[in-house]
Amino acid sequence: MADQPSTRRYAVVGTGHRSQMYINAILGEHAPVSELVAWCDVNPGRIDYYDEVVQAAGGRALPRYAPDQLEQMIAEQAVDVAIVTSPDHTHADLVSRSLRAGADVVVEKPLTIDADGCRSITTAVAESGKAVVMTFNYRYSPRNSSLKEVIASGRIGQVTSVHFEWALDTMHGADYFRRWHRYKNSSGGLLVHKSSHHFDLVNWWLADVPVRVYARGGLKFYGDQGAGIAQAPSPRPERGTPAPGNDPWTLDLREDERLRRLYLDAEHHDGYLRDRDVFDAGITIEDNVAVLVDYAGGAVMTYSLNAHAPWEGYRVTVNGTKGRAELEVVERGSVAMTAEGVLDPSAREAQDSDALRPKGEHLVVQEHWQRATEHPIPMGQGSHGGGDAILLSDVFRGPGEDPLGRPAGYTDGIHAVSVGIAGNESLRTGAPVDIADLRLNDAT
Repeated sequence: MADQPSTRRYAVVGTGHRSQMYINAILGEHAPVSELVAWCDVNPGRIDYYDEVVQAAGGRALPRYAPDQLEQMIAEQAVDVAIVTSPDHTHADLVSRSLRAGADVVVEKPLTIDADGCRSITTAVAESGKAVVMTFNYRYSPRNSSLKEVIASGRIGQVTSVHFEWALDTMHGADYFRRWHRYKNSSGGLLVHKSSHHFDLVNWWLADVPVRVYARGGLKFYGDQGAGIAQAPSPRPERGTPAPGNDPWTLDLREDERLRRLYLDAEHHDGYLRDRDVFDAGITIEDNVAVLVDYAGGAVMTYSLNAHAPWEGYRVTVNGTKGRAELEVVERGSVAMTAEGVLDPSAREAQDSDALRPKGEHLVVQEHWQRATEHPIPMGQGSHGGGDAILLSDVFRGPGEDPLGRPAGYTDGIHAVSVGIAGNESLRTGAPVDIADLRLNDAT
């Protein structure tokens, strides 16, 4: 019998929405091998909420620390692993300090938002000898794993090009423009925050690294100068709580108990507003981007992201010397409205059965001189196409043998954000950018 993993002590650094996945895992399925011992956050209201979650599971309220007490927390609570789920621009500092304080780190994507952050983490890993686990859950989704299997099998030969199109709908995509992600100095923009997921997939599918990036894009729909404002009721509110009754672009935090507790009831502690108007002035991220990426092995990728689509999902085409693979995923076929003309988040199941664009996924493989065939995709359960559950097992129990190489470390995180960081520089200058010139792997 294989040795069972020993229990490790975890602290959560950043208690926003995304942290709950890890908290639930520690309190639930992975409780035999993990113990939650401390919180680290600037906002006591969000910690109060998660203390109640812990207590409802039979635990006790946990010690709480501010970010400037991170090292003290790791020492006093004998923390083995810091789970960093704080805003993106804080990752480099919190990851680096956790490593130097003696803890391993599990970090949500993106690893960091800029070149300085990459160099800071590289230095801390080298100096501390501790480990960084990147949680790229889309690698674990059965549909994406199936495409990896097809490419690795050699059925379509050596990959020559990839086209990757991602559509964020007006429920999901708009939300990035309400919260802190709307500012590039907080999130790196969607090219870093969101697209690092996608760039990691391509890096992993190809078992290759990006070397050169050219990007174009802009804020074309959201913001006070975007085309979308013409479709929105006027005058515009500063925030969505309380939302006007006929405005689908607003978010009323009172309608979701968890969001109300984490943000509306806690905003007096730090002033953070989770429900800003998507047509505000001052938004600095793009909502439409197109990227051309050269890979070290010779393949080229064309990538596009749209954050105001009427449906949500993605299409990937992989061309090879022996054929072609095509993956199409519809995550939501349309965004439903109520009879009163407002967004209806409860109608997701109905809209997923849209006859013209039903929710689903298809992987088609066609070799030269052959008819196309549909490659089977195993059934997944849970969020991110069934990827989260498998990822969490690897995070808390350690990865086993995986012929697909899905577990990811900090170097994978650097390769994933390198496209977005280079893309942001290309957007700024209008010129292509060689990733090597950014010196992301240099120790400081």
